[in-house]
Amino acid sequence: MSKAIQAIRGMNDLLPEQLTLWHRIEHTAESVLAAYGYREIRFPIVEKTELYRRSIGEVTDIVEKEMYTFEDRNGDSLTLRPEGTAGCVRAGIENGLLYNQVQRLWYAGPMFRHERPQKGRYRQFHQIGVEAFGIATPDLDAELILMSARLWRALGIQGLELEINSLGTAAARAAYRQVLVDYLRRHIEELDEDSRRRLDTNPLRVLDSKNPALQELINAAPSLADHLDDESLEHFAQLRDLLDTAGVKYRINPRLVRGLDYYSRTVFEWITRELGAQGAVCAGGRYDGLVEQLGGQATPAAGFALGLERLTELAALQNLSGMEGGPQVYVAVLGNGRVLRTALAQAERLRSEGLRIEFHCGGGSLKSQLKRADRSGARFALMFGENELVKSEATIKDLRRDAPQETVAFDRLMDFFRTRLRASG
Repeated sequence: MSKAIQAIRGMNDLLPEQLTLWHRIEHTAESVLAAYGYREIRFPIVEKTELYRRSIGEVTDIVEKEMYTFEDRNGDSLTLRPEGTAGCVRAGIENGLLYNQVQRLWYAGPMFRHERPQKGRYRQFHQIGVEAFGIATPDLDAELILMSARLWRALGIQGLELEINSLGTAAARAAYRQVLVDYLRRHIEELDEDSRRRLDTNPLRVLDSKNPALQELINAAPSLADHLDDESLEHFAQLRDLLDTAGVKYRINPRLVRGLDYYSRTVFEWITRELGAQGAVCAGGRYDGLVEQLGGQATPAAGFALGLERLTELAALQNLSGMEGGPQVYVAVLGNGRVLRTALAQAERLRSEGLRIEFHCGGGSLKSQLKRADRSGARFALMFGENELVKSEATIKDLRRDAPQETVAFDRLMDFFRTRLRASG
């Protein structure tokens, strides 16, 4: 009798009893993302190898050692996708979704990396990815973090900690890179083989080393924060202000650099202490230069990806819940500072009461915001400005019926929406 064929090492079957939990997580994530106005996109699991060389970076571990790359019958070099952002950007450019537009997109599916299989780290793994295009302001960064935090609450996941950092612009990182290389070369004898290799190719990755013997050296290294440009510092300060106002706890980790070359400015990770060395459950940040780098028009962008294998492990004993449908309310904001903070806080409060809300990020005129509100499919536009702030009330426009606008006190908003939405079925 011939020996039974087994699955490829690091590529695991998902059995029916496991998929019950997977489906609950996926459905909950889909509902939470819909509540923020994100729409699903799907793209191939195989792309031209050049896509990842240009996006992830020629000298990263992923491109150098981990990609599943092969030549097809036409002689083209193809690669199984090792991550989702590059493919999403390619699809957006090719299908005309990105130029001079705001897009909020998400996707889910398998990714492939030829790594040493270990708990929480497999050669075929699954991610839910979230990408937003066309918004350069830090309110989008805050929305991504608030959205992920809401997902943990909806799933019942406990104990996740948020770490944030700013990588600044490419020019700021280039200047810092030389300072860091000079420092590391003075301690070349203390570096391990992997860090020495990275010294000439991707020295910022040395800061992300998990080698315990290097931690003292890394902690004493020059800080990237001391070399950031003024615009990036202000962007990061506004993000922290929005997170503080929303009550999101975080830790600034100056050594958080992420493993992909395309990141800029904000980066963040949600980590757990319960999965050993593989503690990052969700990670992301800004990649404002990637669309142009891949042949599109310059377009600001940010996103994150969460690992389903790690998340299901954490959620195995949790009761999950979710919501359904698209946004019911679109929040329009006329102003910054206190107006923006108040609008963000009110939107979060109403989501906590069960409303599905898309929040307008990036500013713009009331007319343009109401156009987007109408396209979102929401029933109501909820508007905040200086006048509303003075009176602690918001202006509400029914987008689906010919009715006069109404003003409602902040503490009566949920009662208003509950009554109107119930009456309309």
